[in-house]
Amino acid sequence: MALTLSGWALLQPCTAQFFKKEEPFAHTFSIVARDSATGDMAVGVQSHYFSVGTAVSWGQNGVGVVATQSFTDKKYGYLGLQMMAGGLPAQTVLDQLVDQDAGREVRQVAMIDANGNVAAHTGEKCIAYASHITGPNFSVQSNMMLGKTVCEAMAAAFRASYGKPLEERIMTALLAAQQAGGDIRGKQSAALLVVSGDRNVPPWNGRLVDLRVDDHAEPLKELHRLLKVHKAYSHMNNGDLAVEKGDMQTAMTEYNAAMKMFPQNLEMQYWTAITLANNKQVKKAADMLQNIYVKDANWRELTKRLPAVGLLTVTTDELVLLTK
Repeated sequence: MALTLSGWALLQPCTAQFFKKEEPFAHTFSIVARDSATGDMAVGVQSHYFSVGTAVSWGQNGVGVVATQSFTDKKYGYLGLQMMAGGLPAQTVLDQLVDQDAGREVRQVAMIDANGNVAAHTGEKCIAYASHITGPNFSVQSNMMLGKTVCEAMAAAFRASYGKPLEERIMTALLAAQQAGGDIRGKQSAALLVVSGDRNVPPWNGRLVDLRVDDHAEPLKELHRLLKVHKAYSHMNNGDLAVEKGDMQTAMTEYNAAMKMFPQNLEMQYWTAITLANNKQVKKAADMLQNIYVKDANWRELTKRLPAVGLLTVTTDELVLLTK
């Protein structure tokens, strides 16, 4: 479908003034959800629309998450989070924002607050097939779908995945939606946002997962791959923190976990080798490093620089062995 905002305005002259350039249309399917065990909250979305994650998905740790789509009005995301942060439950927030929106009939919005309250709205002029389904700790919503069962497929997949990590449950629901037909126009972009349920976490640490695929032939497959990479680098980050604390055993465990997920990744191999060296397994570390240097000699130069900042604690002779 190639419906422009101006084209829609010609069809709907009485409401044309409500659709502005800053209000892109993101006809799509999405899910907002909360993990009842951890309190973490998430938004997942796919659409035939460039960079859908920059318009649809909103979240703040310890506050809530919002998906705003169809003829997207970003105020629902920004103001919705502000109002939930002020203590209003999701349904009250959504009711107030919808009531103030002259373009409400072309909006589709869902939100969850930190207490698990769920609210959703699908305007009567959202393009068929358009619907939403809410349940305990989740809402799924879609518009301009190829078939009628997208929301049902998402809801069933989310329920069936109970007990798994929240980000995996979101991915499962999105994949089910695509299998049920997805967007009638096809697919282009996807996004996954997970925020902590703890409001005491500093905002800069509140986003646990923040992944976007802005333009791709298979956005969900790419998003799934990025999620795996994200998990591997989370192990890397945990290893780095362990190194800072001098806990080399934990660092080794974390680096090994990352390396097993992506055995061909040179950086994951490299820091595993450096941790081995710091754990007095210098010969084993040297063998790993030699294989890395063959593929990229710059890692040898980096090894030479590590002792000066305390990240490699070996003797002069051991450093020669590690950098030969």
